Amino acid sequence: MPVRRLNHAVLYIRDVQRSVEFYQDVLGFEVAAEYAGQAAFLRAPGTLNDHDLGLFAVGGQAAGPVPGQVGLYHLAWEAGTLGELAAIGARLRERGALVGASDHGVSKSFYAKDPDGIEFEVMWRVPRAEWPADGGGVQRLDLEAALARWGAELATGAAAGSAT
Repeated sequence: MPVRRLNHAVLYIRDVQRSVEFYQDVLGFEVAAEYAGQAAFLRAPGTLNDHDLGLFAVGGQAAGPVPGQVGLYHLAWEAGTLGELAAIGARLRERGALVGASDHGVSKSFYAKDPDGIEFEVMWRVPRAEWPADGGGVQRLDLEAALARWGAELATGAAAGSAT
């Protein structure tokens, strides 16, 4: 019995309010429930999930992620259109959270870190019919070229309601 997709992610963070504000501001999440500064459950706009992201406070003295050690590397959130990805990328840049951008052939991605240094990816999926046969490797993201090719409004992946 295979799984279908990631339903939600849960992160240990230092400060619930700070993290809630960040994920609301940058990714447009909405608060589904919050528990006295100890935990919060957030939903992505238009989701059918009761929550897409859980946040549990472990306190301000908690150690942050250590690259190269066992643990979560990053989560990937999918934008519905290239225009949405571009807007999220701009917001991440404004917040000083953007740490990278890549073209994976099958997707276009921005990488960022939240206030606790937890890395995440925001990506847009290239239409399946246009995926490179070799997977495409990892290249520098040329968002302007991608927008010129597919436009800002083409919905793919989950946003399109299909397996494109």
